[in-house]
Amino acid sequence: MNKHKYNQVWKLDSIFQDGSNSIQLHKHLQDIEEGLELVNKKLNVTTILNLEDADDILNVLIEIGNMKLKLSEATSFVICLLAQNPIDQQASVIQGAISNLSNEYTNTLTKFQAILATTPLPSWLEILEADILTEFKFILTEWRYEAESPLSAKEKAILSNLSTDAYHAWGQMYQTLMGNLEVELIVDGNSQKYSIGQALNLRSHPDETVRKIAHESLELKWMEHKEAFAKILNHVAGFRLQMYHLQGIDDILQEPLRKNRMNKHTFEAMWSVIKKHKQPFVQYLNRKAQMNQDEKMQSYNFWAPFTSKMKKIDYDEAIDLVKQHVSKLGPQLEAFVTRAITEGWIEAENRPKKAAGAFCAGFPMSGESRVFMTYDGTFMNVLTLVHELGHAFHNSAMNGLPGLNKQYPLSIAETASTFNEMILIDAAIENAVTINEKISLLDEKLKRSVMNFMNIHSRFLFEQNFYEERKNGIVSTERLNDLMLEAIAFGYEESMDNVSAYTWLWTPHFYITNAPFYNFPYVFGYLLALSLVEKAKEMGADFENTYIQLLRDSGKMSTEELLLKHFNEDISQEAFWEKGMKLCVRDVKYFLELTALESER
Repeated sequence: MNKHKYNQVWKLDSIFQDGSNSIQLHKHLQDIEEGLELVNKKLNVTTILNLEDADDILNVLIEIGNMKLKLSEATSFVICLLAQNPIDQQASVIQGAISNLSNEYTNTLTKFQAILATTPLPSWLEILEADILTEFKFILTEWRYEAESPLSAKEKAILSNLSTDAYHAWGQMYQTLMGNLEVELIVDGNSQKYSIGQALNLRSHPDETVRKIAHESLELKWMEHKEAFAKILNHVAGFRLQMYHLQGIDDILQEPLRKNRMNKHTFEAMWSVIKKHKQPFVQYLNRKAQMNQDEKMQSYNFWAPFTSKMKKIDYDEAIDLVKQHVSKLGPQLEAFVTRAITEGWIEAENRPKKAAGAFCAGFPMSGESRVFMTYDGTFMNVLTLVHELGHAFHNSAMNGLPGLNKQYPLSIAETASTFNEMILIDAAIENAVTINEKISLLDEKLKRSVMNFMNIHSRFLFEQNFYEERKNGIVSTERLNDLMLEAIAFGYEESMDNVSAYTWLWTPHFYITNAPFYNFPYVFGYLLALSLVEKAKEMGADFENTYIQLLRDSGKMSTEELLLKHFNEDISQEAFWEKGMKLCVRDVKYFLELTALESER
């Protein structure tokens, strides 16, 4: 039996003992219910606010924040339970109970927002300037804006209650169905069943035959279940559009931009820069295809290691790589990584019956996080590990803040994670001994650029076009396939072949009910992270504290204000995004030079 220096199975009992049978968790949920009842009693006797109510407003904000933290703690726990065992029926029951409590929380919040909205403007402006409410000025302003809706508080409450069974349930159904799917494959002469997560990991298998078999088997599996997943996607989108209609929202990007605390100028400047610089990445894909004697890059070869000689990276070695390179950023990051590893925050064991994908779940009350993935020894897995630890570090940076100021937007959430990836891969490239090794690592880095500037662009285009068509009724499976292929062709400038028309089916982000258009935040985080890596080189030892303060402030200001405050950058201008893009284009040029040299040898 192989003995590992580091445990590959996480510890959840330090959060709530006994998993889905936890008495602690049951009591925790009761506390949330009782806490919400107390807050509601206070709000029921509150009408119009003025400056003299600042102390009461502060108390309500703290109590609502505490309820939010408790809900997040419970939600993260049940997500972890279902990830490690998708058929844990008791965990599914608990998930339903948490959904009901989340609706009660939303109703409570809506009631408070309605009170804020009815406060006369002069009184409102005085309240915002109250010293004791300084930390909550941003969230109060945001809430008042949200309350300006044609729906009454009662109508919002009804809609929130309906969401449990008519909206979020569809997202949960997707997770359950995908978690239970398996494919039977013959790999290395052995026939066995693979979870979807394990099968997707075969995209980076060194043998092209295995990659192609996995791709084709998954395509057959998607075809077998396409109608069920098309129904789920249509209902998720249909409910969301109905909510928009009731709130008088016609622009499907209004809510995603608001949730990401990003203005449209920033959003458009970012995409504009990406559209201008597609060609270098087309050249990169074409070069790889030519080296494999293909006319175009085959989709099932995209994640393949550059060379079949790339050795497997043992999990212990992967952890040591993370500790060695990420910890160089400063003592606080080093201490965090050591804690996450030694206290059992990581679930990485490669076994069947696990959910697909990878994630980081934050536990804001415990001040901890948990990282979930399926590790099978590739460098891509190492990058996934360090990516999720970046999310966990962001959570850690928020410790000690009021609950309401810990809620940062997805755009910033993808910054710390991508920053970690870039630190690790740049260090690996720098330390590479041979040209072939350097090319292989540079290839892994460029895959990230292609994913963000081409793949995620295609996801965005698909989702945008799908929602526009969904306004007119159900979108058929065949039409979903057409929309997906059209988006991929545009996003990749037709440089990818044998693409999956069912990408809409196996991309989980399309089914996330609390995060519409969860695609462009990745691009934002990627380009921002690249700029931060350069800042780290410029600032040296002074960088870590500024970086942590940026993460710490990410829950209480817009993305534009955040970057202006901490790094004096105007992200609404294309000039900012060109900085990160310049680095990516430089990587392509370096790759093309090295591969040309290698082919001449």
